[in-house]
Amino acid sequence: MIKMLKMSLLWFIALNLVTLSLYSQETGKSGNTPKYLDVKYSFPERAADLVGRLTLEEKILQMQYNAPAVPRLGIPEYNWWNECLHGVARNGIATVFPQAIGMAATWNPELIHGEAGIISTEARAKYYEAIAKNEHGIYQGLTFWSPNINIFRDPRWGRGQETYGEDPFLTASIGKAFVTGLQGDDPKYFKVISTAKHFAVHSGPEPDRHRFDAWPSMRDLYETYLPAFEALVKEAKVYSVMSCYNRVYATPASANTFLLKEILRDKWGFSGYVVSDCWAVSDFYNFHKFVPSPDKASALAVRAGCDLACGNEYVHLNEAIKSGYLTEADLDLSLTRLFEARMKLGLFDPPSMVPYAAIPPSANNTKENSLFARKVAQESIVLLKNENNILPLSKKVKKVAVIGPYANDTSVLLGNYNGVPSAPVTILQGIMSKVGKNLKSMQYNIGVERPEVMARLMKENEANAVSNGKKLAEDAMKAAAGADVVIFVGGISPNLEGEEMEVKVEGFAGGDRTSLDIPAEQIKLLEKLKNTGKPVVLVLTNGSALSFGWAKDNIPAIVEAWYPGQEGGNAVADVLFGNYNPAGRLPVTFYNSVNDLPAFEDYSMEGRTYKYFKGKPLYPFGYGLSYTTFKYSDLKIDKPEISSKDQDVIVSLKLTNAGKLDGDEVVQVYLQQPSGLSNQPIKALAAFKRVNVKTGTSADVQLTIPVSQFRHFDTTIGEYKIEPGAYTLLIGGSSDDVKLTGNLQVK
Repeated sequence: MIKMLKMSLLWFIALNLVTLSLYSQETGKSGNTPKYLDVKYSFPERAADLVGRLTLEEKILQMQYNAPAVPRLGIPEYNWWNECLHGVARNGIATVFPQAIGMAATWNPELIHGEAGIISTEARAKYYEAIAKNEHGIYQGLTFWSPNINIFRDPRWGRGQETYGEDPFLTASIGKAFVTGLQGDDPKYFKVISTAKHFAVHSGPEPDRHRFDAWPSMRDLYETYLPAFEALVKEAKVYSVMSCYNRVYATPASANTFLLKEILRDKWGFSGYVVSDCWAVSDFYNFHKFVPSPDKASALAVRAGCDLACGNEYVHLNEAIKSGYLTEADLDLSLTRLFEARMKLGLFDPPSMVPYAAIPPSANNTKENSLFARKVAQESIVLLKNENNILPLSKKVKKVAVIGPYANDTSVLLGNYNGVPSAPVTILQGIMSKVGKNLKSMQYNIGVERPEVMARLMKENEANAVSNGKKLAEDAMKAAAGADVVIFVGGISPNLEGEEMEVKVEGFAGGDRTSLDIPAEQIKLLEKLKNTGKPVVLVLTNGSALSFGWAKDNIPAIVEAWYPGQEGGNAVADVLFGNYNPAGRLPVTFYNSVNDLPAFEDYSMEGRTYKYFKGKPLYPFGYGLSYTTFKYSDLKIDKPEISSKDQDVIVSLKLTNAGKLDGDEVVQVYLQQPSGLSNQPIKALAAFKRVNVKTGTSADVQLTIPVSQFRHFDTTIGEYKIEPGAYTLLIGGSSDDVKLTGNLQVK
């Protein structure tokens, strides 16, 4: 307690000293408050005044992510680079929520909005803790490079785990909730600033991202790759956008005037700042060979509207100005945006004016935040199979064997871009905590090595590796022989999939995947466990879709856990033993094989995702089971006929819980365009709502379909258009589970 009070006192003193230093430098010279510190002026006026006081050298340094202090103006150093994909990342202890793909699997924007509010509170808490120590380093600021709203078009992409899945509408819905939760609801100040990334058309392959040139059709660009960004800019008012590494239509994204000017600023009215992906500007000359030198690359980026470099390329802006590629006025435009952002965070105002300045360091990593992380993890878990209602398991079970490479592994809780949890709970620990008192025996065996470990052992000594593998499998079989139930925790890990990784394991390459299959050694062991006759429950950890046809056909219960965060073990145990009725839904299609997919390098959407894939999936988009059953009835559409000028369409229905347990259902509405339109999706998500219904009762459910969901991109006019004609609404529990059908006419 005394330590906490001391820290709070230091934070309060430091916070006020930072503000006092700003005022003392300039005010002391003339006795008058300089305009950039005078709160009676608007932020644009104050930012312009401050930029006008900077020298050219100072201006150039302020356009890089690690902006140094300007002592003569009392401006402290500031590092723009911070991460919070699913919790404050890379900055020590913080609450770690489920990875982004798991957040999407909740299909619950309100929940994710609450999560983002906690993350931004912890971000403020950690920021004030840092400045109390006079620290202004990387990952210690208030401008966060999250969320990643690229469309997870291909399950081979290792960074797909960072996204909200394959559907633009679901991505936009979760993304808007996350952004507004981060940025806060104060009319004047941001709690933190959120950055939508990576703009645009960026989703692998990882090894080629610095030199790749994406050429999607205009229809795919506007119907798949841009809508989530448009929604976050127009509706969530995201204040920062990060451009991507690759080229789009032959021009690097960070110098692409079509993307950054014509679309982002002119069409969508974006008023915030753009930051490059890290060292993306140097790709212009190192890999894209778009220009020959750093000064030309930097000039092109700034002129296109890339205000801030995550890297050091902008040190060459002085050369660019001397060569006539750029003017100082070009810099001033970007700098005004950047300083206005810092002012909107309250960094130039007295703490008493900034509501978020009252957040103390003790607000980080609280018990309440950990409980919320458990709730998000519970809602993210997807029940894929439950033959003969093997789940939930009885808490009275006496003998349990927990087997698998990821049962007691912390890395699979965390995903990537993560913080450090103070007390992570592995799946094994969660199970032990849940049923430990009732057990006569609990056996744990890894059973099979993690693929990355096995690859290393095989390289070191193949004979020993094979022998060790046999011993692990034998021990697992002995454990299973004495058990009433076997829980196998397998899948893949963030040590195999992620951002630009040097992984040399069969089925993986450079952070991406070359196969969707569960590692073969895990399937071999599962086959042996199945042959014991004991009930087997398969718990999967992964950040992307897996293929496991044999397991689907032969294992009676399968649970998708994703990378579930610091409370993942408790959440999985809650589901396995019936303390929580699962209702997560797949935000991606699970395919039977990588052979179902087009070439990874092809950015056409044909044959990809539930919207365009014509085959039979392993599990469809939106899929997920429950321990109870639901019945749909009484469909009503408020406007059976609309015009394109109408604001929205309201769909209502009755949802009845006909099972024996309370539970959530995710009601999903899909739209089919008029039959006369060519090259349109098979169906497209248009509305959804997660609804809790008590057993034996009914709920009246209302869903709103925005009129924008009826639009398609008309290539003949180069714009969105709502086609007159008959639209079909498909309502149910997944993209392939239609319970009710309705029709709508557009005039």
